[in-house]
Amino acid sequence: MYKRKKSWQQLLFPLFLCIGILCFVTGCHRDTSVATDKLPLKVSSVDDLKGKKIGVQLGTTGDLYASDYENDDYGTKVERYNKGNDAIQALKNDKIDAVIIDEEPAKAFVNANSNLLILTEDFANEEYAICIGKENTQLLDNINQALEQLKENGTLDKIKKNYTGSDSEKGCFPYIPMNIDRPNGTLTVATNATFPPYEYHQNGKITGFDIDMMQAICDILGMELQIVDMEFDSIINAVQSGKADVGASGFTITEERKQNINFSIPYTNAKQVIIVKNPNATEDSLSFSEKFKQNFLEDERWKYLTEGLKSTLIITFFSLIIGIILGFLVAIIRTWHEKNGGLSILNLLCKLYLTVVRGTPVVIQLLIIYYVIFSSVNIDKVLVAVIAFGLNSAAYVAEIVRSGIMSIEQGQFEAGRSLGLTFSQTMRHIILPQAVKNILPALGNEFIVLLKETSISGYIGLADLTKGGDIIRSVTYEPFLPLVAVALIYLVLVTILTSGVHALERRLASNEKSHQ
Repeated sequence: MYKRKKSWQQLLFPLFLCIGILCFVTGCHRDTSVATDKLPLKVSSVDDLKGKKIGVQLGTTGDLYASDYENDDYGTKVERYNKGNDAIQALKNDKIDAVIIDEEPAKAFVNANSNLLILTEDFANEEYAICIGKENTQLLDNINQALEQLKENGTLDKIKKNYTGSDSEKGCFPYIPMNIDRPNGTLTVATNATFPPYEYHQNGKITGFDIDMMQAICDILGMELQIVDMEFDSIINAVQSGKADVGASGFTITEERKQNINFSIPYTNAKQVIIVKNPNATEDSLSFSEKFKQNFLEDERWKYLTEGLKSTLIITFFSLIIGIILGFLVAIIRTWHEKNGGLSILNLLCKLYLTVVRGTPVVIQLLIIYYVIFSSVNIDKVLVAVIAFGLNSAAYVAEIVRSGIMSIEQGQFEAGRSLGLTFSQTMRHIILPQAVKNILPALGNEFIVLLKETSISGYIGLADLTKGGDIIRSVTYEPFLPLVAVALIYLVLVTILTSGVHALERRLASNEKSHQ
């Protein structure tokens, strides 16, 4: 019976539906607040934190301090987030009661969210310093000397005023890199660019207090500055493993950290403060067009998504090639052993490989490959991601292919051998063509899973599609549109890939009918 092919409009229907729902939800949003008597704050002082849900950014000083509240007699809970912005969003949505974070980022969060406020009581005082590997004592001495020079000539004070000074001082003292020769190589600085005003994205690049300070240090040392953006809790690991020379992201000197890393002399004082939600404030709501402009058009923020999409497609494509080639090879080795009894050592290695890869999370594999296996090798992050996702996918492809081969009747193997074909010839000309047709839906599903799994590439500081959305969220403090935009792009990619698999299935089916 003739089956009408789906038009491109039908294939894109899920995208149009999601866009329609998005417009309806955002367009119908109204301020539903009701005038009431003044309500008390859930948390009005440090003492009120007991028994509350506290939000912190994972690995920060706030996280260390908040840990003292865990397992107390009051039932205090600490919720840890990869980004300070995520903790702020949880506070706005009443998922937690307070956020402990550094003062200057707290000011930026509160300025962007009118229904939040900072308590007048400070939580803790601290000092920021640059973290450097314990074995890199010469670099530590050089950076300390450069910091002393920046303090003496007033440069560091001007950088502070430019980002953390009074309203009349902010933006008036931009640091201009020197036009000098840089014969001493590149200084790779790991940071987490979601921490304004110390490091954040603006106009398509990373800027901030720490970035200008590191540029000034590089000018003194005669080095090129290279910034690597990654998750905050990965920075010290990156410095320890040699993936970065130093870490500059508002690091507080603590005894726990000093056991694993060295610190420069302090370059600024800071405070830990408490952000709470003001129950008596109403948040200004923007229209859909205003939100769209803010998230994607201002400063050309849409480029974060397009550049991230490019990295995602590159990683997926080459990982797919590795997964197919290695997966088929492993499947054939295991099938050969099961049918003929040979290749015992190779079969054992394949089983070990499958057990390890299928038994551990892909994010752990990615981190091990980047920070352990290639710890002493300066390798491109895209290549690391391709290797990690390719090896992971190959394990699942191998089992899919093996199951497809084993589903073919034993008589097919015997028929091929009776015709004088070798095992490899029988496999290539008789078994694999039938197996591929049987396993095509499962392979297509594996390729879709692979595409979506690449969203964890940000753990090694790679700017993929999901990371692009995170960057926009960290700038605009608007979670909905960036996340939905990323989801829609993935939906389109999956729809296209699914349609391609279905088209290939129909073609194989028609070819089979024509040969009957």
